[in-house]
Amino acid sequence: MTIKEVESLTGLARSNIRFYEKENLFEPARNEKNGYREYSMQDVEDIKKIAYLRTLGISIEEIRAVKAGKTTLQQAVERQSQSLEGQIAELGRAKAMCRQMLRDGDLSYGNLRVEDYTEKLRDYWESSRPVFQLDSVSFLYLWGSMAAWAAITGLCLLFGILSYGSLPPKIPVQWSNGAASSLVDKHFIFTYPLGCIAIRYFLRPCIYAKLRLDRHFGELTAEYLTNYLCFVLLSVEVFSVLFAYGMAKNIVPLLLVDSAVLIGLLAVGLVKADKTSGRPTC
Repeated sequence: MTIKEVESLTGLARSNIRFYEKENLFEPARNEKNGYREYSMQDVEDIKKIAYLRTLGISIEEIRAVKAGKTTLQQAVERQSQSLEGQIAELGRAKAMCRQMLRDGDLSYGNLRVEDYTEKLRDYWESSRPVFQLDSVSFLYLWGSMAAWAAITGLCLLFGILSYGSLPPKIPVQWSNGAASSLVDKHFIFTYPLGCIAIRYFLRPCIYAKLRLDRHFGELTAEYLTNYLCFVLLSVEVFSVLFAYGMAKNIVPLLLVDSAVLIGLLAVGLVKADKTSGRPTC
């Protein structure tokens, strides 16, 4: 059957079906004559099972492990149940404290005394550590945001507009031993913001599909790496202009610094986020 028929039978969007396939959670047969996918009823059942387990919050990695026989569905569901119990307990505690605060009346920031609602403050901070860990990786959410991408793309465009008039007819795009090895027309300066757009709308989905992380971390990492690549484009654009003016000679140190800082921050953030979620770091 075709993917359109699978959409009709499962009630799921084509993008979800393709994503599960890219994650190697199922593999449809191929027509030997034209190479098109031919989905079976077993594929349909697999897709429904995968989608259902995802609605329970079970990660792609966990589902893959179940299908590969590395763990059982019973164990996966038990682990998820325990995780949800913990989340429910935390939410219940927060809800009870909110109700107590509302019952006290005359609630304002000025008259709030934290000690009135917590018997042992240090123990309370310790039990709330996941919140503080999330606060500590807020830079991931900042750099992995649409706003950050828009800012980088806007800077690429603005820098191109401001520098275009004073650029020589040819600008460098490749370098070797401190000398330009390839020159192009200066109009090329405007391909950098276009490159940022292409990275976000064409490359980002591919990055996300290739990541072996659960949905939340996969999206966050894909967004962060997308903005990282755009930032590299901005750095190359700035270097091209500085090189044309004779103000810079070697781009390698710049790119190494960009990579070390941004990839390092991503690694630190993901480790902290994994600890926050209570799962082992891959």
